[in-house]
Amino acid sequence: MSASPTEEIRQTLAGSDRATVENGALRPAGVMLVVYPKNGEYCVLLNKRTEMVEHHKGEISFPGGSMDREDESLLFTALRETHEEMGILPGDVQVLGRLDDMPTISNFLISAFVGTIPYPYNFAPSRFEVAEVIEAPIHHLRCQRNRRDEIRIKDGKLENSPSFVYEGHVIFGATARVLANFLDVLGDWTA
Repeated sequence: MSASPTEEIRQTLAGSDRATVENGALRPAGVMLVVYPKNGEYCVLLNKRTEMVEHHKGEISFPGGSMDREDESLLFTALRETHEEMGILPGDVQVLGRLDDMPTISNFLISAFVGTIPYPYNFAPSRFEVAEVIEAPIHHLRCQRNRRDEIRIKDGKLENSPSFVYEGHVIFGATARVLANFLDVLGDWTA
């Protein structure tokens, strides 16, 4: 009997080398990359941030945010923020693994977790934080015509800066780097 697609993702994440970053000058943050089946294909949950939020107004992001003093772990942060932003109950998230740590230009250190939810799900996005819920199919994000790679010079070194397009949205910055990391880890995985 073969493993379910989400179990395959879990095994792939467990078998990959995860890059970690130790930098006390960066503010810890946790995000949740939620993947789930919709209409026969796997999608990644994103949101367009409102103009009312403090950071990254109008940008496309994963549910997540900075760690509060009361948070017991970065996973707790990611689950708390996913609930606050998208209305997804922490108990409904099956955590599949973790991706590379990702420093940002806004002085955060993102710890990205991958999870799945039962679908269909009754999302209840925060009106203050979320302008739009985006469900991007993995096959669309993998398609080369929907991905742009820019090379930038940072601290005297060349750095790849990926971006993705989906339904008129541009996914860039740390969100795109987390997404590219996820797609790279998946390799040629198909559901």
